Amino acid sequence: MKKLRLSTGLAMAMLLAVVGFQGPVFADAKHKLVIQVSTDDVRTQNIALNNATNLQKAMGDDIEIEVVAYGPGLSLLTKNGKSPASKRVPNLAVYENITFSACGNTMKKVAKKSGKDVTLVDGVKVVPAGVVRIMELQEQGWTYVRP
Repeated sequence: MKKLRLSTGLAMAMLLAVVGFQGPVFADAKHKLVIQVSTDDVRTQNIALNNATNLQKAMGDDIEIEVVAYGPGLSLLTKNGKSPASKRVPNLAVYENITFSACGNTMKKVAKKSGKDVTLVDGVKVVPAGVVRIMELQEQGWTYVRP
């Protein structure tokens, strides 16, 4: 009889451990998505913005989105007018769950080549390196999309 009680007690302890462990996992069920933009193709840039817009509308506060632009994709986040899609960014950046990140490495290269600092549209933050930022987010469990 003692063996049965010990086994039952052990089973209960294991069940509680599993249930206790799963609780916080389900409590933080927010989805996280990183969207890579590395091309100056306006159609592709608009698809990336459409993805962010549609997901925000569909999931509201249940999703966190970060759009990371580097290389030629930086044109999406600049004021220089090379990408018509850049006009959409400030309107999306007002949402608390949509973040735009510009690659600092790309900005330095562009500034060195052109002799002018890169001017970003409102609502954009700078990260040291776009590829590193994407890698860090993926290591934290973020889903990756590249339109």
